[in-house]
Amino acid sequence: MDRLLRNTLAIVVTAGALGVAAAPVATAAAQAQPVAGVQAEVRNPKTVKADAYNQARSILANAGSQTAAKSHPIHGKNDVPVSYGTSLLASARDEFRAADKNLPAGQKKSDMSIPHYNAIHSAAKTMGIDRW
Repeated sequence: MDRLLRNTLAIVVTAGALGVAAAPVATAAAQAQPVAGVQAEVRNPKTVKADAYNQARSILANAGSQTAAKSHPIHGKNDVPVSYGTSLLASARDEFRAADKNLPAGQKKSDMSIPHYNAIHSAAKTMGIDRW
């Protein structure tokens, strides 16, 4: 009986100590300053300005995306749901990866050519989209 009580007490004390130790770590992480070279996780906006979407569409079409070239420009609206932009980026990304699959690894970044990678990220930045 003493052994069971002692083991239970040891588990409770250890769990309590871990909980106390984890609390300052969580607080410090919440207050941490951004570090150069580390991308902060930012949520996408709920909407994208129509002009920004159209500009991103042009960037991707000029980089060779047939999907972007075939998509219709937004007009008559101030903004559109962010899903329009994320869908455009994902389609172009998949298209570029398929087109660039036979390139040597040294000429690729994220499974696409470096110019295609730069175009995708430029278009995403234009729309203020971080995740797609």
